[in-house]
Amino acid sequence: MTEHTKFSGGKNKKVKMSIIFKSVLGIVILLVAFSVIVSIMGFNSFTDALLEQYSDGAFRTAETAVAELNKDKMDEYAGSGGTTDEYKTAWETLEKLCNSSGSTFIYVIRPDLTDYKHITFLFSTVNESSDYICYEFGYVRDTTNEEYMEKYHNMYRGITDRELVIRDKGYIETDPHITAMIPLKKSDGTTTAILCVQRQMENLVNVRNSYIEKVLTVMIVLMILVIIGQIFYLHRVFLSPVTKITNEASRFAQENQMAEKKLTEIVKTNDEIEILADSIDRMEERIVQYVNDLTKATAEKERINTELSLAARIQANMLPNNFPAFPERHEFDIYASMDPAKEVGGDFYDFFLVDDDHLCLVTADVSGKGIPAALFMMAAKIILANYAKMGKTPSEILTAANAAICAGNREDMFVTVWLGILEISTGKLTAANAGHEYPVLMQPNNGIFELFKDKHGFVLGGMEGVQYKEYSVDLKPGAKLFLYTDGVPEATDSEKQLFGIDRMLAALNEKPDSSVNEILKTVRNSVDAFVKDAEQFDDLTMLCLEYKGK
Repeated sequence: MTEHTKFSGGKNKKVKMSIIFKSVLGIVILLVAFSVIVSIMGFNSFTDALLEQYSDGAFRTAETAVAELNKDKMDEYAGSGGTTDEYKTAWETLEKLCNSSGSTFIYVIRPDLTDYKHITFLFSTVNESSDYICYEFGYVRDTTNEEYMEKYHNMYRGITDRELVIRDKGYIETDPHITAMIPLKKSDGTTTAILCVQRQMENLVNVRNSYIEKVLTVMIVLMILVIIGQIFYLHRVFLSPVTKITNEASRFAQENQMAEKKLTEIVKTNDEIEILADSIDRMEERIVQYVNDLTKATAEKERINTELSLAARIQANMLPNNFPAFPERHEFDIYASMDPAKEVGGDFYDFFLVDDDHLCLVTADVSGKGIPAALFMMAAKIILANYAKMGKTPSEILTAANAAICAGNREDMFVTVWLGILEISTGKLTAANAGHEYPVLMQPNNGIFELFKDKHGFVLGGMEGVQYKEYSVDLKPGAKLFLYTDGVPEATDSEKQLFGIDRMLAALNEKPDSSVNEILKTVRNSVDAFVKDAEQFDDLTMLCLEYKGK
């Protein structure tokens, strides 16, 4: 036996058992549910019919007993202590009726009319075939429960002329039984006592048990027959073709090659199973073709990923990324980061010394994303750096860079730029803004980061002939400057809400006295906590400068 055959056989056995078990289990559950419903309905119907038969017989016996008794003599019987010949004759009559009617007890009682909580026995007879004993004349006992009290009350008050009590639940001293009660009324119509006929429900219980046993027997036999028939049917019309399909699917999963003979040539059922076999054939054809196409696509994707990875490293290496950037300069500290939304991005930052006393700072955001934005970004970065190193002012740098970008901008791309030059010896910062985000400034006199709403010019590459204006800010020792791209305030969570300027300022002011790299880390942590698992939509670039002075 080959390894493949072993594997297929094991899998087929598992599938067979699963299908048989599930199918048979479903039938069994239906049979059980049906049997339970039928049993309950039959149980209730039998019980109602037998109770009606029991109660009719008990009331007929009670009516016969009432006719045999002299109702006007009840007071006399009660006063005689049950010793008179007339009383004994009446008792013997009730005893004979009790035995001849098959009743368990026939007795006459008088309840305590004050609260009906006690009853006194005037007559008490018991069937000679039973194991029970009867109460002696004048025996007083507690009323069984409130139900009896209510029924005694109703008969004495004339509300009802007969009552029936059924006792088949809970603790019962004389086993499950019914009691038919009829009031004994004197000639003036007043009730003087109550006659009760009690019959045990042994036959009722036996019939119930017999019925349940028969239903269970029929259900078990039926389930066995159904299981055998179901297994035979499934194997003949379902499992055999499904096994062939399963074997072929298992073979294809291991070999990933088309079979010599198609399933539609093997499985001929003219139903949904044959349609399934045809679907498997077509699926195998498509999978083989898909695997071939995927192999080619994967190779191409690997090549593209390799090139993108290389492009990302080149882009990262073009940005200043060694910190501290100027360890020999103690007048300032600077830190920056750029996280692209894709493998490569269109944001960039830059900083470099124009000369020993001038530091150039740049943050920029190119329109678009991905490789086109990255290429445009590198060109814009080089152009800005070249003009800055020529000693031009920020407005002159942006004006010249806009002209250079517009000259060869056939794709109509543009870039927003904030560019500033810090005079290190004095702290004077001269800057110009080409449609970029407002910078955030913290001066040591208030120690709070605040938005600095500077003058905006038009974006670079958007239109020729634009002239840019610049402005100046004096940075005091201890001042901090925070620059960023729109990826920070426009960071979006899963509910499409923006991080916003207010949250950004709140993050900056959590620990405004921290180092520049800690400030950037705090802002990034705040952004991450806000967006959570939402995908990063835009490049996220930040730069922070601390001016310390001499």
